[in-house]
Amino acid sequence: MNPISAIILAGGQATRMQGRDKGLVLWRGKPLIEHVLVRIRPQVADVAISCNRNAEVYGGYAKCLPDVIAGFPGPLAGISACLPLCEHDWVLVVACDMPQLPENLAGQLIAEIGQHRIAVAHDGEHLQPLALLMHRSLAPTLDEALREGVYAVQKWIRRHPHAVVHFNNPEAFININALEELTAE
Repeated sequence: MNPISAIILAGGQATRMQGRDKGLVLWRGKPLIEHVLVRIRPQVADVAISCNRNAEVYGGYAKCLPDVIAGFPGPLAGISACLPLCEHDWVLVVACDMPQLPENLAGQLIAEIGQHRIAVAHDGEHLQPLALLMHRSLAPTLDEALREGVYAVQKWIRRHPHAVVHFNNPEAFININALEELTAE
């Protein structure tokens, strides 16, 4: 199996979290970022975190790089900024607010990627653009998209042939977007 790096995206504006840093809010007694790391670390060789604040806190968990483009340009900018921190050609990208990711996410994505350079998870109901595996050779296309004002990962994915990998488990891809969801079980 190919060695895989990971990027965890923790740089959103958190408007639905009343401005609180989403990766650091507590869920089941631990910050969301810790839940994601517990799921991801056994699957990858190294981890980088993209953040827009609290870099010193995130740096205690993994290599961390703040957003380099001002104005919260979105997850594509976070991926682009963190790629140089990744040690391997294959990079798993996940969001910090998905605490129940599959324990076989990276393995299943790489197993089903075929000849593509992107594999994106499908939970059985929806595509999950922030649960993807990409080859770092796509870095120039990230930068091109950003120059064109394309900040959404799903729009960038659509520009490339890609594999859709079915997990058929919506619960594994639940993302916590609002404070009310922290207590909903």
